[in-house]
Amino acid sequence: MPNKIIGFSKLSRAEKIDWLNKNILDDSHQVKLILDKYLNSDKDIQAIHDSFSENSISNFYLPYSVSPNFLINDKIYTIPLVTEESSVVAALSNAAKFWFDKGGFKTEVKSFTKKGQIHFSFDGDKNILEEFIKINKKEILKSTDIIAKNMKKRGGGISSIQLIDKTDELKNYFQLSVDFNTSDSMGANFINSCLESMSKKIKELSDEYFKKNNYSINIIMSILSNYTPDCIVESYAECDINDLVDIANIEPKEFAEKMKYAFDIAKIDISRAVTHNKGIMNGIDAILIATGNDFRAVEAGIHAYASSNSKYQSLSECSISGNKFRLSLKIPLSVGTVGGITDLHPLVKLSLQILDNPSSKDLMCIIASVGLAQNFAAVKSLITSGIQEGHMKMHLINLLIKNNASEEQIRKAKTYFLNKEINSSSVNQFLKLNK
Repeated sequence: MPNKIIGFSKLSRAEKIDWLNKNILDDSHQVKLILDKYLNSDKDIQAIHDSFSENSISNFYLPYSVSPNFLINDKIYTIPLVTEESSVVAALSNAAKFWFDKGGFKTEVKSFTKKGQIHFSFDGDKNILEEFIKINKKEILKSTDIIAKNMKKRGGGISSIQLIDKTDELKNYFQLSVDFNTSDSMGANFINSCLESMSKKIKELSDEYFKKNNYSINIIMSILSNYTPDCIVESYAECDINDLVDIANIEPKEFAEKMKYAFDIAKIDISRAVTHNKGIMNGIDAILIATGNDFRAVEAGIHAYASSNSKYQSLSECSISGNKFRLSLKIPLSVGTVGGITDLHPLVKLSLQILDNPSSKDLMCIIASVGLAQNFAAVKSLITSGIQEGHMKMHLINLLIKNNASEEQIRKAKTYFLNKEINSSSVNQFLKLNK
């Protein structure tokens, strides 16, 4: 176990690797070779990557893929995706192709408000606190004028502030809830900057205002919320039941009913709901990463939303009305197409170009449709062939590539292993017989 090190961040890349090698990895000769292989040969691009994180010593690559044939609001998209999960891109591509001739996906942004909060304690008369906020509201908002100037030009800014009394849940706890419109940016830096400026102004004004009452406002923290139930997008796909043909030798009516039953299970059983929603996030996370958005923030907000009825449930629904089959997905989604990494990462810029440089609302619609497509593909597999079929196909290809199989051997193997066990031993045996 290495000793505590001071000033690690000040070491050069080579010195960091040398320390890592000598103190943790037994001075292995392979370490630097591996780390160097994943550096970008273009020094300018590598410098961009190094700027994203402290203590960077290399790059960690994930596959960058595309999925064509997504028809969303009557516009055809090719979707950029970053994921290591083997079956996601294939499943999305199949789902997009399936729904393309049935009208594709229809989406709508239902609301577009993001929230920030100033958390503080106040040991005094609540009525006097309410009066203080009311009297000083304009002055508090004015403190953000310089920060919000450019955002206002783009149609964004602060839309409202509201004092919320939480003292029933925590002694002396209040918050100032602030609603924002951040236009095409995700807006985290903008929101946090505004909140911090407002906090300083509140503290400054309150010290004078409450002096005679011997009260004081104690600012605890000021931060945006990644829970965005007022920034909602909904996507749906629908068709006649009779159009659900060519699905794993199952009749359209039976398929529709099994699909609805599977969705209903995810509404009432938490164990299934978590996995059901994870399938949705397989698609959503992949496009979030490709477009430079914060998938961790989105994940947190979406899973909180899934619990908003005091019970964790599936995010999507399946319904049958007469002869009409319908899937829908409603999620909170705070994303951006300008600012942050979107202005820096070359592949993020390319992803947005592939998507025809969407607005943030357009991107919300695209992401929700991708989530619904992945959800459909996953549940379709579960109720027909089973989830392992697609996974095992990719497992086979990975084993073949690992053993340096030729394209011809890979082609033959796909047929040979249709009903055979796939493992390292069976693949090696196949390769010996098909040299």
